[in-house]
Amino acid sequence: MKNNALKNINLLFITALFATIVSVSFAAQPSTDKATAKAVKEKIEEAAEAIRNYSVDQRDEALKKAKVALDDLDDRIDTMETRINNKWDRMDQLARKKATAALAALRKQRNEAAEWYGGLKHASNNAWEDVKKGFLNSYHELRERFDKVQNEL
Repeated sequence: MKNNALKNINLLFITALFATIVSVSFAAQPSTDKATAKAVKEKIEEAAEAIRNYSVDQRDEALKKAKVALDDLDDRIDTMETRINNKWDRMDQLARKKATAALAALRKQRNEAAEWYGGLKHASNNAWEDVKKGFLNSYHELRERFDKVQNEL
């Protein structure tokens, strides 16, 4: 029962993390940057497909994909932070407060993602399929949210 609750919390976190990243990334970029949006979507689809196809014996490859995704996330957060810093003097107090809160939330969620990544390293062989299933469920929810955000821009 406790494991199911933890899995549900992980699924919820992963979905919220990616939805927030996608939403905030698009908020920080001009809405005309549809090519970047498409590239991000394709990258997410590729990662999901790769993990779907990995068996427990291919855990190292799955972990490499997850590490690349985390590194990419770090780069996107840093880029977003640089853009915000460059616009800081032109932002009103409310915009500054929202930007600061969004960056803090992203950093916190990034740290939680790192913990999830660590959990993947140590998942038992028996739990591997459940971890993959959880990721894929989160991916489908993420894709739906991604499409919604992209259409709103």
